[in-house]
Amino acid sequence: MKRTICLVGRPNTGKSTLFNRIVGKKVAIIEDAPGITRDRIYSSASYNNIPFYLIDTGGIDLSDGDFNDEIRTQVEIGIEESDIIVFVVDGKDGITNSDLLIRDMLKRQNKKVIVAINKIDNSASNDNIYDFYSLGFSDYVNISAEHGTGVNELLKLMTEGLEEGYEEEDNNIKIAVIGRPNVGKSSLVNALLNEERVIVSNIAGTTRDAIDTKFTYQKCEYTLIDTAGLRKKGKIFEAVEKYSLLRSMKAIDRSDVCLLVLDATTGIVEHDKHIAGYALESGKPIVIVVNKWDTTVEKDEDMKKWKKDISYNFQFMDFAKVVFLSAKTKKRIHTLMPEVITSYNNSIKEVKTSIINDIIRDAFMETPPASFKGKKLKVYFAHQSGIKPPRFDIEVNSKGLVHFSYYRYLENKIRENIDLSGTPIIIQFKNKGEREL
Repeated sequence: MKRTICLVGRPNTGKSTLFNRIVGKKVAIIEDAPGITRDRIYSSASYNNIPFYLIDTGGIDLSDGDFNDEIRTQVEIGIEESDIIVFVVDGKDGITNSDLLIRDMLKRQNKKVIVAINKIDNSASNDNIYDFYSLGFSDYVNISAEHGTGVNELLKLMTEGLEEGYEEEDNNIKIAVIGRPNVGKSSLVNALLNEERVIVSNIAGTTRDAIDTKFTYQKCEYTLIDTAGLRKKGKIFEAVEKYSLLRSMKAIDRSDVCLLVLDATTGIVEHDKHIAGYALESGKPIVIVVNKWDTTVEKDEDMKKWKKDISYNFQFMDFAKVVFLSAKTKKRIHTLMPEVITSYNNSIKEVKTSIINDIIRDAFMETPPASFKGKKLKVYFAHQSGIKPPRFDIEVNSKGLVHFSYYRYLENKIRENIDLSGTPIIIQFKNKGEREL
């Protein structure tokens, strides 16, 4: 299982710059102003083939009275969620009172802490290096997140021993039950298990950790992964939806099929789409479960409206299966597992090369792509190159001539001819003779 690493520090020490360099893409917002990152941001990353989750947190500043309590709570949650903490300090400024406050927070945790002394790119910052050793931690590394200096050394320290921490997974098909808090995830798990194994409560986020439970359906064994919300301790300032995202990410990565649970009483909200987007990026089959269907009155009309809303809000994954049920009363619960099995089987489906070639060739002849700067796209050969999800390689004269609209056109043609419902598919265009890296 992937471990989690959290970046903490006061504002403007370069945490977001470091986060983006490690992740390899611009995810965190970077501005030359303190406190610009006020929410924790999560992403998957890897170093030397060792995968991990990385959390970027807002900066804690003693002088910032407006947001400090909220940000501090978020940082504390990020620290609690993590296995390793990277304490990012500013080598130019030296130690501040805010650094000492964060040090005291970290000293109370029984976790590995690495102090990353950032902005070490001139003699002035070098003069402050040894002052940071008074913070009392064991591991220090000098870096420049902006220029990349020392980042490899930091990554070695961050991933040291992580390769020994993986847990053996069973071979069951794993079903992740994902969604924002209080949509009925635990109730759905109980309904599928037909027993009260998971605590169910009306309070959002009573499930603290992801729970794996095995069950048998039609003589086959499956593993359910119930994801968590937040168990409130005292006054929690941040929305529980933000806290649930990392647990959803972890469950999605381990799963074979994702059940995105929506609440029929509240409708679709933006966070539902955020969670769905991560499942899509991870290439997982998705079944959308509209729960609490017992609360609807005009079921036929409501179902039409819901299908329309789902089609509009989740148009980026129009392949997903949709099920309407009530976990509480178990009405229509029997409709769920057949869709799960179909979605999974389609994600491992293998298509003969001759068939996929015929589909692509016919699509090309039916609607040739528009020329670009006098150049025309030519298609030479197509074949399936992988599963989970199905991947198709198409050899062309110049992949730069492929417009996104034509990508979608070919995807639709593949789906018209092959049942790949419930699973995303990936089409990779390659120049003739191009090899896998």
